[in-house]
Amino acid sequence: MATVDFMEKVIRHTPASCDQEHIRMVVCSAADIPDRTAAILGEGPDPLPALRATLRRLEAAGATCIAMPCNTAHHWHAALQAGTPLPILHIADAVADRLGPPEGARIGVLATTGTVAAGIYQDRLALRGYACGLPDTGGQDAVMRAIRLVKAGRLAEATAILRREAEALAAAGAGAVVMACTEIPVALAAVEDPLRACLVDATEALARACVAACRPGTALAA
Repeated sequence: MATVDFMEKVIRHTPASCDQEHIRMVVCSAADIPDRTAAILGEGPDPLPALRATLRRLEAAGATCIAMPCNTAHHWHAALQAGTPLPILHIADAVADRLGPPEGARIGVLATTGTVAAGIYQDRLALRGYACGLPDTGGQDAVMRAIRLVKAGRLAEATAILRREAEALAAAGAGAVVMACTEIPVALAAVEDPLRACLVDATEALARACVAACRPGTALAA
């Protein structure tokens, strides 16, 4: 579902009036890559060999720009980028490009425990002047439970949990809350204002970065 969500957002943000004006996409929906969070926490096998194999498939298929619509996989971004001449867009940089001027801004992050433990957003956003707010231990456990529910197709249960955790980060002072796992925007797609106004969709930010990379100098679709 997260892969399809990403592809739909690339299409939606591409300024096109006919089929031929859309961006060609080569997609490897590699569901067999070992669990990224388990690997970061030392509880599972290293996914880097499988990630590299997937990268080779995309190169062989003629890709000229790479996107990983998995936030946690960006723990291996540097290792993957070192092994290819193709640009691999970084999802946290794409998010930072969508945020307003920092000026001491505090950004809430809803993500897998692996993404949080690896500091993927904390480190990258700090370089842009942002501070990150995270759920407490119980809240983080709830986020992980919700992510697993999305993967199992139980969206209604996941939505209730993630709405509560996003509202808690906003109440704690976060001016924006990044949905930093590709399952989270799927669950919160129907959420309306006032919460909607503070949610930042990392999947959408990466999709927009893809369109900008493939259509430089062209205004993106809304």
